Amino acid sequence: MVYSLQGKKIWVAGHLGMVGGAVSRRLASEGCDVLVAGRDVVDLCDHAAVQAWMANNCPDCVVLAAAKVGGIHANNVAPVDFLQDNLVIQNNILAAAHQNDVGRLLFLGSSCIYPKFADQPIRESSLLTGALEPTNEWYAIAKIAGIKLCQAYRKQHRRDWISAMPTNLYGPGDNYDLETSHVLPALLRKFHEAKVSGAQEVVLWGSGSPLREFLHCDDLADALIFLLKNYSEYEHINVGSSSEVTIKGLAEIIAKVVGYDAKLIFDASKPDGTPRKLMDSSRLHELGWNNVRSLEAGIASTYEHWLASQT
Repeated sequence: MVYSLQGKKIWVAGHLGMVGGAVSRRLASEGCDVLVAGRDVVDLCDHAAVQAWMANNCPDCVVLAAAKVGGIHANNVAPVDFLQDNLVIQNNILAAAHQNDVGRLLFLGSSCIYPKFADQPIRESSLLTGALEPTNEWYAIAKIAGIKLCQAYRKQHRRDWISAMPTNLYGPGDNYDLETSHVLPALLRKFHEAKVSGAQEVVLWGSGSPLREFLHCDDLADALIFLLKNYSEYEHINVGSSSEVTIKGLAEIIAKVVGYDAKLIFDASKPDGTPRKLMDSSRLHELGWNNVRSLEAGIASTYEHWLASQT
C-alpha cells in the first residue's frame, strides 16, 4: 500500500456533486475523517477563502471532484464558464493544498481530454496527440491544465499528487436537466416522461451510432479509493468499465429499465460528438482493480434512486 487512509482527514471538494457524493459515501468505511464544505462555507472561486478554509481545517488528503460540468449543449452556449470557472476552481484548490502542505491529492479529469480521433481504446499516452472534440474543448482544456499542474507540483515540489481520468459517469446525484445534462440521465428522464404522458416517440440527438462507455459513480468511487491507497505515479490513469454501447443501444436499455417501448427518433440536425470513446483501463486493472457492475443493473438502480428523489 502506497498510502493509508486510516485516521486521515480527507477533504472531498465537490461533495454535493455526483462524483463527490459517491466518494464521500465510499470513504465512510475507511476509518477516516471526511471533510466537506458547501458553497455557503467556502467559495471555491475565491482564492483567499479556499486558502483560509484549508488552513483552518488542515486536511491530510484532498479529492478534487469539484467542477462545473455539463453536456454538449451547455458547453456550446457557455464556453467561458466551462473554461474559466474550472481553471479558477482547480488552481485555487491546488495552490492552497501546496501552501498548507497537503501530502496526498487526487485530481479528477474527464475522458474528453483526449483527441477526438484518438486510437481506440484510448491509452493515457494519447493525451495532447491531436485535436479535441470542438463541442466540449473548453472543459477539456481546463482539465488538461489541471493534470499538468498536478504533474508540475510533483516535479517541482515532490508532491505525491495523482490524476485519474474517468469515463462517462452516471448514478445517484446526476443532473437530469434536459438543457445541461449528459446523454444517459437525459434519456432516462425522456423515457420516464414519455411513459407518464403516453408519448409515442422519444427524440435522440444525432444519429444514435456513436459508441460510448459508461461507469456507475459508485464504481468510480471504489476505483478512486483504490488509487489513493495504491497508485503514486506522474502519469494520469484511466478509469473505465472497458465496455461500450451505441447511443441507440443505450436508449434501448433505458427503455427496458423504464418499461416503456417508445419509437426512437434521431434528430440529425444535432451533433453526434466524438464517434467513439472507449478508455483503455488496462493499467488500472493490472494494479488489481476491476470491480464494475453491468450497465443495465447500474441504470436500474439509478432509475430507482431518481424516482425516489421525485417524491
